[in-house]
Amino acid sequence: MSMSTPGPERNPSSVKVDKTSGQGKPPANGAKPSPRPGGAKPGGAKSGGKGRKTVAPVKVNSGRSWGPIAVVGAVIVIALGIIGFGVYATVQGSKAWEDKAADIKGIVNYRAQKNPQIDARDHKKGPQTYVTNPPVGGAHNSAWQNCMGDVYTEPIANEHAVHSLEHGAVWVTYKQGLGADQVAELADKVKGKDYLLMSPMANLDKNVSLQAWGYQLKVDSASDPRIDEFVKALRLNASMEPGAPCSGGNTTTGPVADATNGTNMNK
Repeated sequence: MSMSTPGPERNPSSVKVDKTSGQGKPPANGAKPSPRPGGAKPGGAKSGGKGRKTVAPVKVNSGRSWGPIAVVGAVIVIALGIIGFGVYATVQGSKAWEDKAADIKGIVNYRAQKNPQIDARDHKKGPQTYVTNPPVGGAHNSAWQNCMGDVYTEPIANEHAVHSLEHGAVWVTYKQGLGADQVAELADKVKGKDYLLMSPMANLDKNVSLQAWGYQLKVDSASDPRIDEFVKALRLNASMEPGAPCSGGNTTTGPVADATNGTNMNK
């Protein structure tokens, strides 16, 4: 039996691999190669040395900008205000003057009472007796008091003033002895404005009383905004004789002539 002779034993070649950096070259000056980010080896293996900890990115939430929102909100509010005012003005403008008068707080509508003494419109000579003080209607003198923005500093005859109301004037009266500043403020509302007249009145229970035919408003101050509201709603509108003049009337003050003896009491 023959046996084969074993050949020479093969020893595997060993290759010494030195540490390298870059393109397989050894690091310069013997420096150690830089570790991978986070100290992790390829394949996700942990490094045996102390590697850098991975820092999670911080998410920054940008704050909401309130500036543009505030501007838009302000524009919307202004727009709604303009629209609302337009609607209000349209509604107010479409109202009948009687409804505007009824909206004035404190106004008294004597027309609604259907009182014959107030509704009477006949011309009579001499002094007349009236239901209200100042009067808002009733029989009156054939001559009206001039009412082209006239400001009388002395009391005028009721009988002439009522005729002016019939023509559509608003008669502004004030308590005798009212402060000069109040009187001046009232005068500014009357001077030079047609179908308005003004005079002092004795025994008023309020400082200021306004009259149109069948309507009356009494207030405590010349600054009361209802005065302007009354004038705006009733001047000319409350006329019982639309188109009748306010010029060419009586301009004297004092009571009318006594019809019994014909004595002229006008000043």
